[in-house]
Amino acid sequence: MKSYLAKPNEVPQKWYIVDVEGKPLGRAASQIALVLRGKNKPTYTPHVDTGDYVIVINCEKIVLTGNKLNQKMLRHHTQFPGGLKETPYKEVLAKKPEFAFKEAVRGMLPKGTLGRKMFGKLKVYKGPEHENQAQKPEPLILKY
Repeated sequence: MKSYLAKPNEVPQKWYIVDVEGKPLGRAASQIALVLRGKNKPTYTPHVDTGDYVIVINCEKIVLTGNKLNQKMLRHHTQFPGGLKETPYKEVLAKKPEFAFKEAVRGMLPKGTLGRKMFGKLKVYKGPEHENQAQKPEPLILKY
């Protein structure tokens, strides 16, 4: 019995569009990360980018359950002593909802060059309009 290993030039890549209005941030991000990685395909190979392109619309209408809107913090460090910066997600979602969604998905992808390549296939837009009409994206239904 032989294992199938996908080759980078043999993998067909499709375009999907997802409307995340009213969906929980983490659940939507985890399902989108699976599609970006290609784990939803039978030809998944860990060391090859077998994922598809994903367009996310209405990301400003994403929700955080419980009291996470006030308690959850977006953290980054300036690499100087005492340089930890924290911002509540309430402010982040008000100012830059695309950034908040991208960071959630980025944390669920592999670290390294392959993960950065997968992350480049994510397109996030604030409203219902997007710039990728020419790719003819198919709707992707999230489970939650």
